[in-house]
Amino acid sequence: MPPQTTAPATEPAETPTTTPATEPTETPATARATGGTAPTTARHPDASAPTTAPHPDASAPTTAPHPDASAPTTAPHPDASAPTTAPHPDASAPASAPAATPGPGAPASAPAARRLPRNPYLWLFTVPGTRAFTAGNLVARVPMGMFTVSAVIMIAGSRGSYALAGAVTATGLAATAVVAPFTARLIDRYGQARVAVPATVLAVLGSLALLLCVRYGAPDWTLFAAYAATATTPNIGGMSRARWAHLYRSDPRAAHTANAFEQAVDELCFMTGPVLAAFLCAALFPEAGTLIGAVMLLAGMLLFTAQRATEPPVAPRTAGLRARSPLRTAGMPALLSVFLATGAIFGSMEIVTLAYVEGPWAGPVMALQAFGSFLAGLVYGSARPAADARRRLLVCLAGMTVLMSMPLLAASAAGSLPALAGALLLAGMATAPTMVTGMSLVQRLTPAGQLNEGMTLAVTALLGGISAGAAGGGWLVERAGAATAYVLPVAAGAAALCLAAAGVRARRAVA
Repeated sequence: MPPQTTAPATEPAETPTTTPATEPTETPATARATGGTAPTTARHPDASAPTTAPHPDASAPTTAPHPDASAPTTAPHPDASAPTTAPHPDASAPASAPAATPGPGAPASAPAARRLPRNPYLWLFTVPGTRAFTAGNLVARVPMGMFTVSAVIMIAGSRGSYALAGAVTATGLAATAVVAPFTARLIDRYGQARVAVPATVLAVLGSLALLLCVRYGAPDWTLFAAYAATATTPNIGGMSRARWAHLYRSDPRAAHTANAFEQAVDELCFMTGPVLAAFLCAALFPEAGTLIGAVMLLAGMLLFTAQRATEPPVAPRTAGLRARSPLRTAGMPALLSVFLATGAIFGSMEIVTLAYVEGPWAGPVMALQAFGSFLAGLVYGSARPAADARRRLLVCLAGMTVLMSMPLLAASAAGSLPALAGALLLAGMATAPTMVTGMSLVQRLTPAGQLNEGMTLAVTALLGGISAGAAGGGWLVERAGAATAYVLPVAAGAAALCLAAAGVRARRAVA
């Protein structure tokens, strides 16, 4: 007869109460943390045995428990107390000793192969489908840094006019600023796959039309029309950020890391895209950059949109009610004005640096700024973000304003190319933290069903600022010289800081 006092775990009366009590807590957390690949329960091998038949080891002394005594019925999982909606590896660990907490989804005694990675960037990809859509995202995003350079090389080489090439690319940029928000609104309303693929096909046809017009000597106006047709290109970066925001909507730290990763990808594409385009146009034929870029864009978009499991769901709409634009959300106009001023920093810095350096070293020197942002973005994404995102944005903008003065000092005082290169590397380190924080605020302010439109509006504001900054930088270079013109990025940074501070004060006054 089984003991009734020394081995209570085997009593029939306790079996139906202890086992179910742990299943609801363990199942969602384990399934979410392992990406759905690990078993959702950790039931004892003999848990299905009839309660009237005691376990063979029921008579064992209580000082020598069964090897599986650490199962959830008697010893809860180390992460069992963590919220099931925020399963970040460090979510339940004290900030002073994160290494002492076992990885999510595995007890401390589990084999190392079952532990999830502690690296926050590797942890992002434990959800099934994230690696595939990121691969498609990368393939489709690299051409974003290729098309402008390819068009300039192709048109200038064929028509002998950089002015014409610049005018054509500027027209395409303006058309994108107008069309992109409407494309993003359609994506929010009907889904990424249903809208992004046909929009990408139209954009690719526009690129191919531009290629043929240049190749066969069509009139100049056809170049403008063809390049304007590429404005339907979806904002692939915004769609990728929307997927991360959907997947980690209940885990702010993971969402922060995902935004930092996306910003690092932006900088990586900015560095590699122009270099790849210039190489293809020089090594193959002038139209090679545009042609290969169009193929990569379509292939990457098809791979990206094929991952339906990670696609954000379409928000239900009430019949007869029209969704409000994110522009009408409180705080959004002020934030977009900050993005506009931030874009002026980038546009003016690029033009002034091109004028100051000139020659073959201009490209590598400019790439150092993007490389600095890339490194800073990775570090910033692995850190625990401060709770107040608005105050964090003010700190980032203040740091950007200070660091943007480094190229001005290097060009005015030192006057050497190595000094300027180092200054640009340092100046770039403020870019990624500022952009990551700004995009996080955009995601918070934008309604869940309009994330693509909200982030595309931010990108549109950036493009507008880049255009204005480039024009202002060129004007100041001609009148004051390249070294003095480095004051413009500093002024734009100060303007962005003032706009952000005014927005914070206005919001507090309303509150």
